[in-house]
Amino acid sequence: MKFVDEAHIKVMAGDGGNGCISFRREKFIPFGGPDGGDGGFGGSIWLVADEGLNTLIDFRHQRSFKAKRGENGMGSQMYGKGGEDTTIRVPVGTMITNVDTDEVIGDLTSHGQRMLVAQGGKGGLGNIHFKTSVNRAPRKATPGTPGDVRELKLELRLLADVGLLGFPNAGKSTFIRAVSAATPRVADYPFTTLHPNLGVVSLGTDQSFVIADIPGLIEGASEGAGLGIQFLRHVSRTSLLLHIVDIAPIDGSDVAGQVRAIEQELEKFNPELLERPRWLVLNKADLLAEDERQAAAEKVVAELGWTAPWFLVSAATRDNTMPVCQQVQRFFESQREENRERTDMLPNDVRLRGDPPQD
Repeated sequence: MKFVDEAHIKVMAGDGGNGCISFRREKFIPFGGPDGGDGGFGGSIWLVADEGLNTLIDFRHQRSFKAKRGENGMGSQMYGKGGEDTTIRVPVGTMITNVDTDEVIGDLTSHGQRMLVAQGGKGGLGNIHFKTSVNRAPRKATPGTPGDVRELKLELRLLADVGLLGFPNAGKSTFIRAVSAATPRVADYPFTTLHPNLGVVSLGTDQSFVIADIPGLIEGASEGAGLGIQFLRHVSRTSLLLHIVDIAPIDGSDVAGQVRAIEQELEKFNPELLERPRWLVLNKADLLAEDERQAAAEKVVAELGWTAPWFLVSAATRDNTMPVCQQVQRFFESQREENRERTDMLPNDVRLRGDPPQD
């Protein structure tokens, strides 16, 4: 299935039904008075997150969604039936933006989460509401209000703990194959990965994390060159970035220069990504002689002035890939511990907000 992570749709909520002008007509009751009922509410449109979906491809075929309008009011004080709501299923991790205002109006990050994106119109009032002591036979009713109409942009941002960055053919897909059950396409040419891939790294009971492989970046990606810039939004949700670098490029290019080039593209796309924890993974060590590997790695680290953790691995032979995963797991465990400590330091009225007071 083709991976689609962006779509534009139009949602049209149902209009409210009109109020009714009617008078009671029964034998032996000459002045029955008004009995026109109200119109029904128009149907609303909801988005609901479904973990069974993983792309937005369905919206390439259907772009407009319309809920039913409310029925008009009727005589004998009968109210019109409300229009049925329309529910649209989207993948977990979908961000919704109002195209007209460019405002992010919601983010569905958990299965079953619902969000109202278009409110149905209100039903109009029947003439029973306009009877007064001086106007015993009102011939007045109000029309239903129109439902909301919106143009929405849907963006799918994968929910992953770790994101892989790097130039094309740096070995990202091979790395995710080595550490998880994911099976992305691997070949000896650039841009083998055309859409993001997710893999679950399991190290034991209650010890696992999700890793995301995105298409490779190239210089000028922030201006639209290459493929990766279309998917950089996916790493915006990750807590840790692994920067995969080919330590032995066939063309003899500068390894440190490649790292700096990716950093520049990240800064242009979103400067906050550079502030996120990022570790350096020097891949394809198997292409160097054993006595040269460590020296080559230390040279790159020194040129970059790298102070964050770094690793020398061979994803193809799975050499030293497990220590990387173990270090990542320890990173997340320390994060959870810090979060628990911060929670414990909060006052009870903040930490237990919404709970019944404690004795």
